[in-house]
Formats: sequence, structure tokens, C-alpha cells
Amino acid sequence: MNWHTRFFRHVWMSPFILRSRFPQVTLDAIEVSVNASEKLHRGQLRFAIEAELSTAQLWHGITSRQRALDVFSLLGVWDTEENNGVLIYVLLADRKVEIVADRGIHRHVGDERWKAICREIELHYRKKDFASGSIAGIAKISAELEHYFPANGTQKNEQSDRPVVL
Repeated sequence: MNWHTRFFRHVWMSPFILRSRFPQVTLDAIEVSVNASEKLHRGQLRFAIEAELSTAQLWHGITSRQRALDVFSLLGVWDTEENNGVLIYVLLADRKVEIVADRGIHRHVGDERWKAICREIELHYRKKDFASGSIAGIAKISAELEHYFPANGTQKNEQSDRPVVL
């Protein structure tokens, strides 16, 4: 995508569009899904949605991946006891989903699997199925966490389950 196309996608994106794709009922369903998934493993999931980047961020060429890394740090997803935090980041204007995982889980799962989960979520989103796509992605990540960090009866909730709208 060229710079001009990307710029106009971000200019035309709005909080109203974000709310139409992620209404309160969808945000609530994401929270319930994250909470339920964390009963199956010791990992920590965060979900963040951003409508668009600022003109300054676009001018500096910030990619959805770079922004996801910033949000991972901003939300402190890296700050878990077992280094097993995972962020699902959605940048609506770019139509991109990024997964950033802390080193404890990433070393087991790897880039290719995370990318495959992102593409699956994006397929749902292209069909305007934002709730099901989000919940399917959470389930896929939860399965990875359950495999490598199974529940042992002592898991604690170190991160908020509530999706963050930036």
C-alpha cells in the first residue's frame, strides 16, 4: 500500500467506525472470552484496538507491527511472572492484526504460528465478523498457552481482561 492510500485510510477512520465494528456487546464478549481462557492456562492475554495512527506516526512510517510493540510495552504485557503475556493488537485503518508475545511463550510458538492466527482473525474481520474473529483468535492463542503453560490451580490474573480501546 502506498503512503497516500495509507494516509487517507487513517484520516477517514474514526472512533465512530471503531465503535460500529467493536460495539460494547463485542467488547464485553472479548472480555468474557479472555477471562474464560485464562482459567485454562497460566498465560495472560490482552486485547487492544486502535482506529488510526496520528499524522506524526504516519509521517514517521510507523507500521502496525511497530505500534503493536509500543502498545505491548505501554500496557506492560511483558510484566508477567512467567513471561507469558500475549497482546492481540488491532489497527483498523490498516486492516491489520498483530500478535506480540513475551519471550516465555514466544520461544515455544514462534512467528509463523502467531502470523497464521493473525491472518485467521483478519479473514473474519474482512467478512465484518469482528466478534467471532476476535473470539476465535483468543481461542487459538489460549490453546497455545494451555499447551505450554497449563493451569495448575495457582494462576493469578496479572493483566486486565478488559479490551483496551486506544
